[in-house]
Amino acid sequence: MKQCLATLLLLLGSMAAMGQADGFDRWFADATLRIDCLREGSAQGDTVWVERWIDRTASWHGSRTQLTDPFDNGDYRVVVRDAETGRDLYSRGYSNLFREYKDTPEGRTTKARFEETLLVPMPKGRVLIALQRRNRETMRFEDQTVTPFDPQRQALATVPVPQWQQRQEIHGAPAEKLDVAFVMQGFDQVPDSEYHAVCDRMTGVLFGKEPFKSHRQDFNVYFVRGDAGVEYNTFGADRYAMTFRVWQLHDVLGDTPCDHVIVVLNNGKYGGGAIYNFYSVSSLHSMAESVLPHELGHGIGGLADEYVDEDLSYADLHRTAYEPLEPNITNLVDFGSKWQSLLPAGTPVPTPARTDVPRNQCGPLGAYEGAGYSAKGVYRPAMHCMMRDYAPFCPVCHARLTAIFNLYTR
Repeated sequence: MKQCLATLLLLLGSMAAMGQADGFDRWFADATLRIDCLREGSAQGDTVWVERWIDRTASWHGSRTQLTDPFDNGDYRVVVRDAETGRDLYSRGYSNLFREYKDTPEGRTTKARFEETLLVPMPKGRVLIALQRRNRETMRFEDQTVTPFDPQRQALATVPVPQWQQRQEIHGAPAEKLDVAFVMQGFDQVPDSEYHAVCDRMTGVLFGKEPFKSHRQDFNVYFVRGDAGVEYNTFGADRYAMTFRVWQLHDVLGDTPCDHVIVVLNNGKYGGGAIYNFYSVSSLHSMAESVLPHELGHGIGGLADEYVDEDLSYADLHRTAYEPLEPNITNLVDFGSKWQSLLPAGTPVPTPARTDVPRNQCGPLGAYEGAGYSAKGVYRPAMHCMMRDYAPFCPVCHARLTAIFNLYTR
């Protein structure tokens, strides 16, 4: 009886996946639409618009069964909507540099313009492209700009194929794997032997920590040489290395499959950065084996920093009347929506700090004060974690990353 039930559930799951795949074939072509946007504003408000449409020429690299985003994360979201029925056909949440700019002293009053690039499957017919912004009072996404798109009538630009593209490690079709594209900045004149050694090192860094290590078969890895415009001292933080030239970054990528982009700087200075579903950055510093997994926690997992730094301009970011979006921190406004159900019976909340947990261990789950840059009022799941002090990913972070992997491989 159990065997029959298991077979039935497997069959139903396969039929559901086939139905979703049929949905992809109905609405989308096997191609990728690149949408280059400009966002202008300050903390007082912003506007966003589509500047150009680009036919990326390559097949669609994302999932063909998981079309709408199941995770309520990110400050922004792109939605492809059927023009006739208003039905959401595809969606992905993300964040961007503008969101961080708003919290800087300059960004509170002075307007600035930021580039964004969004990749969606190429529609077969007329659709609406909705660029959404999260309402910070209701915490729900709302349409900010809605632009019609018709692939039969819209003029589409093209980008050149990358000059140096290397398929480092391929485990399957792009639509069934999480495709990671490394953009190698500053390596154009590096001898091939040295360059390949760096590529091998960064591949090892990517898969050096759990849960990446045990999910290696779920990834495809590519390397592209080019200038992504990344520089240190982003928003005045010396070790924060990001690029404001997002279109240039994607020009370098060309048609490379990329569910996530990692820029590697040919620089030994400590630093890096990451933004959820946008891109991540690492240098060649000796601590890259720890720094990059931490940044991928942000870039791929949408995880929050768990360390304390009250000197940051956005140190009070998560002391709000609503729960933080990130799954690994809480202000106890609605702890039941976070990891409360995972706590051992009798665990006090807040949970007293422990001094007996080694730095290379997470320790028991709880709600430990001090997280999201704030010493008070924000709590984390474990004493130590990759998102706090380069310890292993705690069970809460581990679970979110695994769920994200499944979004691209199921």
